Amino acid sequence: MLIGDVQGWVDNFVSFDDRFMERIVAVWPECMAVLPEQPGEDDITINLVDRLAKDVVVRRLCHWVEYQFEPFGLAADGSKYSKGIIDIAVLFDWDRERYLAYECKRLNVINGGNRSSLATVYVTQGMMRFLTEQYAEQLPVGCMVGYVIDGDVHFALSRIADAISGHRPLELAEGPTPLAAIQTIERFRTVHTRPSGSKIELRHALLSKISAAAEKC
Repeated sequence: MLIGDVQGWVDNFVSFDDRFMERIVAVWPECMAVLPEQPGEDDITINLVDRLAKDVVVRRLCHWVEYQFEPFGLAADGSKYSKGIIDIAVLFDWDRERYLAYECKRLNVINGGNRSSLATVYVTQGMMRFLTEQYAEQLPVGCMVGYVIDGDVHFALSRIADAISGHRPLELAEGPTPLAAIQTIERFRTVHTRPSGSKIELRHALLSKISAAAEKC
């Protein structure tokens, strides 16, 4: 739950996301160097969070970086329950209801010589969880991270754009709007209207596994 000016919190979340992405760029090559050619989503995320949690800059920016964070829902009888599992959540203090969520999805996965964009999964099992408030309930900003396994970021971007435009439940209000790239990370933003009537800004970042491996070499 946010207290005070909501726009102030939006600005803080956006500013943090920019700085957090800079640290992801810094640890990304080392993270990818220890993983196989076609790593699983959890394998990537675990190794990424491990390095971010040890990063001295990240430690100054926030309270904690949590892998598989479980936000709590409130039942009618007053009891709490798990609303699911967010791949990465950044907590700024001890308040579990105030966090910045990062939902991570693989893109452009090669299976048997064929490429699967997985853009539809990115939308229906990623972005939609923010729209339904399964994730980031009553919070104005959420983040999506795409792990582009084959390195073809432009293909991933085009497929995601098609998947977004073709999925009406997203209730797209703005975008996709490009954001300034942070080194090798391509970014854009979208704004959506939730069933409750509130707006949420989703910030998207696509990370290329191939470029990370090349940089490490």
